Amino acid sequence: MSESFLPRWREVRPGTDDVVAPDERLPWPQTSVMGVQHVIAMFGSTILAPILMGFDPNVAILMSGVGTLIFFLLTGGRVPSYLGSSFAFIGVVIAATGYGGSGANANIGVALGGIMACGLVYTLVGFLVQAIGTRWIERFMPPVVTGAIVAVIGLNLAAVPIKNMASNNFESWMQALTFVCVGMVAVVTRGMVQRLLILVGLIAASVIYAVLTNGMGLGKPVDLSGVANAAWIGMPNFAAPQFSAQAVFMIVPVVIILVVENLGHIKAVTAMTGKDLDRYMGRAFIGDGVATMVSGSVGGTGVTTYAENIGVMAATRIYSTAVFMVAGVIALLLGFSPKFGALIQAIPLPIMGGVSIVVFGLIAVAGAKIWVDNRVDFSQNQNLIVAAITLIIGTGDFTLKFGSFALGGIGTATFGAIILYQLFNLGSKR
Repeated sequence: MSESFLPRWREVRPGTDDVVAPDERLPWPQTSVMGVQHVIAMFGSTILAPILMGFDPNVAILMSGVGTLIFFLLTGGRVPSYLGSSFAFIGVVIAATGYGGSGANANIGVALGGIMACGLVYTLVGFLVQAIGTRWIERFMPPVVTGAIVAVIGLNLAAVPIKNMASNNFESWMQALTFVCVGMVAVVTRGMVQRLLILVGLIAASVIYAVLTNGMGLGKPVDLSGVANAAWIGMPNFAAPQFSAQAVFMIVPVVIILVVENLGHIKAVTAMTGKDLDRYMGRAFIGDGVATMVSGSVGGTGVTTYAENIGVMAATRIYSTAVFMVAGVIALLLGFSPKFGALIQAIPLPIMGGVSIVVFGLIAVAGAKIWVDNRVDFSQNQNLIVAAITLIIGTGDFTLKFGSFALGGIGTATFGAIILYQLFNLGSKR
């Protein structure tokens, strides 16, 4: 029997510890709530990246929804992933545009042209993978390498919430309160509440924060004036691309990071679900590449499959692609709502930091799970040294520069793991 283009999800009503597979779904009301949780999980990073590059965050939210739906359609609804703003573009975009760090980016057009060119190359790589398969990639990405890369994606981001999302001791305690709230929801509650641990924990921590600040004056109070003044419906600030050869050559190399990042994410989901998603790898690359081109064409950032949402899947054990279809639609609609953007931005930064600590940690653990599931033998020095070096240079954000192109911690860890494994493998054979 031939496979239908889109999945016919089988409705399930799982227990707390059961896994919901990509081709299954919860009842639609619960699926919709899970979609909201995934939107919240991606929101912090998806708006942070455009802010750092001088892009409009509302456009980024809108295009994350559009990109997720494009990815969903081009993968036939078989790969559970959410597409959000990629941090891999930040350094090269700032270098290509000369952005000063505050306000709107006056040279956003040349950055958008480079992002579109990067998306085009990414799409072509996807067609190549679709034509000849992933074996050539897998040769360079055995479990010890893949697990290290996935772990580094989480560990590399650790400094963001810890160093940048709490400016004083009170806010640090609020971060701790938040991850304790999320943890308590995870281990004490059962059923759907436990599945919504990120969302429920965030709401609980936000309420406590408001009581301590607005009610008792212990810290910076929650300010909802921006929410009250924002319009319910409004158009984002779209922008048109301009093509500059210099900007294109600076930004296109990011495709290497996107390919490896996407591959690592799919490998992680494969390990967690037990489903073979490798046969959709080429379509996943094409979907991500097309979504990046579409995003860049209207003023959005380059997009990538999001580790934050993989962390949520790891915590909830719900991998239904129906959830991501719903999340994409929600983000698309919210992109046209300045009031929603104002509401999310009103969430206290230390609360978002506490949630980020949980989510990034779950990503790191997902990498370790790949090692466990594949029984990686660390008594072999080849595996031990590759993992050790990868974790440290990735976590420490070891950066190498090639002219104006900077390869940050995730990139150096990724290429370092691949190259070191092949080098040591050659040495062990000898």
